[in-house]
Amino acid sequence: MRIVLWGTYDSGKPRTRIMQDGLRRNNASIISCHSDVWAGIDDKTSITGFGRRIIILLKWLSRYPGLLYRYLRLPDHDAVIVGYLGHLDVLILKPFALLRGKPVIWDAFLSLYSTIVEDRKLVSRWNPLAIALYIWEWLACRAADRIILDTASHAEYFIHTFGIKKNCITAIFVGAEDTAFKCAATAVAPSKPSTTVLFYGQYIPLHGITTIIEAARLTRNDTIDWILVGTGQESEHIKTMIDTGPDCRITRIEWIPYEQLCEWIQKADICLGIFGTSDKAARVIPNKVFQILLCGKPLITRDSDAIRELLSPAMPGVMLVPADDPVALADAVKALSHAQLPQTLHQDLKSRITPAAVGKAWLRMLKSCIQKAG
Repeated sequence: MRIVLWGTYDSGKPRTRIMQDGLRRNNASIISCHSDVWAGIDDKTSITGFGRRIIILLKWLSRYPGLLYRYLRLPDHDAVIVGYLGHLDVLILKPFALLRGKPVIWDAFLSLYSTIVEDRKLVSRWNPLAIALYIWEWLACRAADRIILDTASHAEYFIHTFGIKKNCITAIFVGAEDTAFKCAATAVAPSKPSTTVLFYGQYIPLHGITTIIEAARLTRNDTIDWILVGTGQESEHIKTMIDTGPDCRITRIEWIPYEQLCEWIQKADICLGIFGTSDKAARVIPNKVFQILLCGKPLITRDSDAIRELLSPAMPGVMLVPADDPVALADAVKALSHAQLPQTLHQDLKSRITPAAVGKAWLRMLKSCIQKAG
């Protein structure tokens, strides 16, 4: 099978790398037809200032003539995947894919409308920008022959919000890179005087970092050290909350390189997922959850329909707590810090979240789309 990966997709996102690696591990041939627009921009909503936004937009638009020219000159192929962030890519590519008679698969991954309007609340629902985002996303959904989301819960959101037919949408887990995230040696570690709890990620509402801080305050008399790694939309609020509140054992680190994440995870005793209350937080499984599971570390994250597509509270080393519940989070940390857990956790999940497993799911979906198009 020969697949074209087309557009201005963000090559820095694990989602895109895992999909490519997984397909190749399943013997698919991938032709990359790509122009990098997003290098160095991890959080797209951090692009502020009219001038900077115009520069990014012009840079973005200027890439399409070359991309389309290159696509029309590519050898024969079976299908085209438009990677994240492909909301504009899929609209521009569609007529040319039709010209070549190839199905277009759009890895939507997330909804811009949901992220900006509903989750981060950067604009109100009736703001002209919100309306324009909704229309843009509605059109993009109709340009794709198949839309890919990360969970079934997220797929349901697209079905109901944008009126997508169920047979036009598929959920495929993000997974994690097993070359970058590995279990530590299984030798029994010496007992430690304290428990280290690690959170890493963007400081955005979805992650519910205020819940983590409140839980840390509740355990300030316990031997529990909390490490928060990240920056983002809520950075100033988080800094103020920590600096002005009661003393507790929190260490803040702005960021660490992606290549060092596995080392930090392995050093921690317990790792945290997300605890936000938004509907989006209930629909997604963030990258960090898959990474923590591959590293074989105890995990605490919010309970939701999405997370139960992968995990259950009965699994050793996993605790699912209500959203925005610092008491439940503090109790879960205490429980896990005293729990007798197997030396090797989550081994049964690897068959579902490695690049090879994710690639197999992509391959099944592609075969279905190609058969339907043929």
